[in-house]
Amino acid sequence: MIELKTKLIDLRVGKRMVLLHEKDAQEIGTLAHDWVKIASKDSKSIAFVDTTQSYLKRGEIGIFRDLYEELEIEEGSEISISTAPPPESIKLIQRKIEGKALNKEEYQTVVRDIVNHKLGEIQIAAFLLAEEFHGSTMDEVEFLTRAMVETGTSIDFERPCYDKHSTGGVPGNKVTLLIVPIVAASKLLIPKTSSRAITSASGTADTMEVLSDVEFDASELKEIALRTSGAIVWGGKLGIAPADDILIRVEHPLNIDPQGQMLASILSKKLSVGADGVVIDIPVGEGAKVTTLEAARKLAKSFVELSERFNIRLQCGVTYGGQPVGHMIGPALEAREALLALEGRGPASLVEKSTALAGILLEMGFVAQPGQGKDLAKEILASGRALKKMRQIIEAQGGNPDITPDEIHVGEQTVAIRAPCDGFVTNVSNAALTAIARAAGAPMEKGAGVVLSWKRGNKVKKNDVLLEIHAERASKLNDAHNLALTTNPVTIEGMLLHKIPEFI
Repeated sequence: MIELKTKLIDLRVGKRMVLLHEKDAQEIGTLAHDWVKIASKDSKSIAFVDTTQSYLKRGEIGIFRDLYEELEIEEGSEISISTAPPPESIKLIQRKIEGKALNKEEYQTVVRDIVNHKLGEIQIAAFLLAEEFHGSTMDEVEFLTRAMVETGTSIDFERPCYDKHSTGGVPGNKVTLLIVPIVAASKLLIPKTSSRAITSASGTADTMEVLSDVEFDASELKEIALRTSGAIVWGGKLGIAPADDILIRVEHPLNIDPQGQMLASILSKKLSVGADGVVIDIPVGEGAKVTTLEAARKLAKSFVELSERFNIRLQCGVTYGGQPVGHMIGPALEAREALLALEGRGPASLVEKSTALAGILLEMGFVAQPGQGKDLAKEILASGRALKKMRQIIEAQGGNPDITPDEIHVGEQTVAIRAPCDGFVTNVSNAALTAIARAAGAPMEKGAGVVLSWKRGNKVKKNDVLLEIHAERASKLNDAHNLALTTNPVTIEGMLLHKIPEFI
């Protein structure tokens, strides 16, 4: 054990972490990524170590902002530091790597250590990869789900509530902005917690943030939802299933999404808000997360089995996911298209998908007879009741309830991609359109995105605009334009596909 003077490193790293001079680390026998015990006069903790040769002097310890606030120490105060054994969950992760199943208590230990920042990204990545390679039994998925709920905040709305979720992969999927007001207008409670984009051009929270605030704590969400029967908020500030956000951050650079983890992620958040009925949207098609109907049915069966273990009524809607929903991709553009649809001027694909999924919830809530939910959802939309409800929700969340689609600012830097010949649209690439919208600046720059003019089967003429790219900065527009020219987001073919041989 040695005594060191604290130096604040004014960065938040999302975990307990300290920085040591290499020679001080050697003196106590620790290496980078090892655990150490830290003790001040009034508090103590365990943290990860990283080392430096130049940033600190010998005898100093760099404390990142997260841990600094937890310890409640002053700059330059003395703390003691010594080696610490790794947390118990390391052995459990090693067991999972070996392909062995974990029990309920063991999952609680792993998830608790994740939430308490006792595991670093390397250890969490190992856990996720073990899940990816070995899979998880349904018992394990149940244990993981329960642990994720129990380590976070739960909200009791004191009345039945309903929810929806999409497995994702389809650009422009702004259906939540129609489903929530349709369901809420029927007087069913639907407090929708949503995520921000990770790999997409806009998450639901990013799109809703164009219209109103989305960051609320649990008590604020409860007040808003009970007042309006609906809400669309970002789940990150609520404290529900906090392990999920940590796991997702590690999944992203690995480009993995273990099925057991996905099931637990979705169900834990629904359980945390006390959902009684849930509809799961499973888009199927090239570019979606689920590419075949067979895989969609298998996934739906797993969702249903897991929901039964928690006494949640759940139904999956397998939907077409081979091309974007609607025509607009990117936060501001999607918010504009959602408002247009609520006003009765939206594209058929957005209206059809939204009312079909909303109809399932209306039937679950017994406000529509079996088989009649979609018709009721369409009636609520066509009557203007959904638009009125959406304006109430926007106002309750601090936005302008009178905003019109034309008042939503979109990127003024634009460029069009045109058809090279007469023909038919034979393919629209979800992946390419998402990449182009992100290159243009979405979702961080809310006005960036893509407007898709035509979809599969449409007839186009040479020089017709296939898509228009919007950006807030010329440099981003140039990046997106160059990407569009090389990724072929929209394929045009005539009736004659090939000549064989090419030359005679």
